[in-house]
Amino acid sequence: MKKQHVNARLICQVSAAAALVLAGNAMAADAFSSDSKWMTGDWGGERTKLIEQGIDIKADYVGEVGGNLNGGYNDDKTARYADQFGLGVALDLQKLWGWDNTQAKIQLTNRNGYNISNDRVGDPRAGTLSSSQEVYGRGHMVRLTQLWIQHQFFDNKLDVKAGYFGEGEDFNTFPCDFQNLAFCGSQVGNWATNIWYNWPVSQAAIRVKYNINDELYAQIGAYNQNPSQLEHGNGFKLSGSGTKGTVLPVELVWSPKVNSLPGEYRVGYYKSTADADDVREDVNGFDAATTGDAYKTHSSKSGYWFVAQQQLTSHNGDASRGLNIAANATFHDKDTNFIDNYQSVMFVYKGPFDARPKDDVGIGAARIHVNDDVKKNAELLNASNGVSDYDNPVFSPIRETEYNYEINYGFHVTNWLTVRPNLQYITHPGGVDEVDNALVAGLKIQSTF
Repeated sequence: MKKQHVNARLICQVSAAAALVLAGNAMAADAFSSDSKWMTGDWGGERTKLIEQGIDIKADYVGEVGGNLNGGYNDDKTARYADQFGLGVALDLQKLWGWDNTQAKIQLTNRNGYNISNDRVGDPRAGTLSSSQEVYGRGHMVRLTQLWIQHQFFDNKLDVKAGYFGEGEDFNTFPCDFQNLAFCGSQVGNWATNIWYNWPVSQAAIRVKYNINDELYAQIGAYNQNPSQLEHGNGFKLSGSGTKGTVLPVELVWSPKVNSLPGEYRVGYYKSTADADDVREDVNGFDAATTGDAYKTHSSKSGYWFVAQQQLTSHNGDASRGLNIAANATFHDKDTNFIDNYQSVMFVYKGPFDARPKDDVGIGAARIHVNDDVKKNAELLNASNGVSDYDNPVFSPIRETEYNYEINYGFHVTNWLTVRPNLQYITHPGGVDEVDNALVAGLKIQSTF
């Protein structure tokens, strides 16, 4: 009896512990629970059931504030707010319909708001090269950002993705935890003028990837280059009307472990088959700003990139915490591209404090250089117009090099909310020496519904 009593008591204790765990899990899945992955919770378990069936509903929000504290083109202090809502669904078609190794995704985005860089930080005649609010841009409208299907062949060696999506999803990819555009996302898309469209714009595309081994893969893509998809009201355009050519990126990606810590290294090249205007010469090889003749047309434009990300340390043996370094560099066609080169370096420490193990602190510096022929073209244009005074409305600002710096702290408020205050310093906004260096205060909010 004594043994039975002990066993019964043990069973009761285990049952009580299990009940507490289950209750904790249930609470973690409630709406607004700090432990839930989603703000709206697990919908009474229905969300997890849908994922197990192959339907993962995704909803998210990014909001960014930028305020000019000092300097810039216009030091009349104000703040601007821009944001993006996203709604989509990722589908595991093997679970849904028995299609082996097949996935699909549909994603809509809606952007709104205003950017402090447009008229406070930068001279409106020249703008800025980067942006203090990266989420701003591509119109106040709803866009179809992703509509694709993906399948793996030959024991997952070959991966093919086709549909509507952007180059930056697969090529020159980079996270977006900073607020300044120079440290966020695919940088080729920021500087390859008018050909490479980053999120939220999509194009008809196909991407083929081959996994050489567990650490190395190569990929190639073809993306329809259609400027009309940038136009307001064309967020759901699926036709090919307005097509100018094709963007062809290729990339080699290596993901080694260095001292058991993850890294990723990318090298790539792109070519656009669309016609591109020369930034300086006319059809006869002379300076177009002087002759007034049409700019020479080139049959293509190209460039290449490097991306490196490496975790350098762990924190007391915890690999989810520690110091990470990242660097980006892009180089572009000097005949046709406004920006000819860009470089950046970033340091991020994840989990800096034991009391805040999921927070992070980041610092970054970036250099964006305007093509020397663009500078020369502006000088010749001013001479042709007989203007030399920067304050003359007709004057074309001379642009050279812009530097961007950002320091931020990411408060992991809950598993579904990160709030990231930041300070940015922009030297020579727009690459224009006459514009005062600018100090911008920012706040980035990232939430998953």
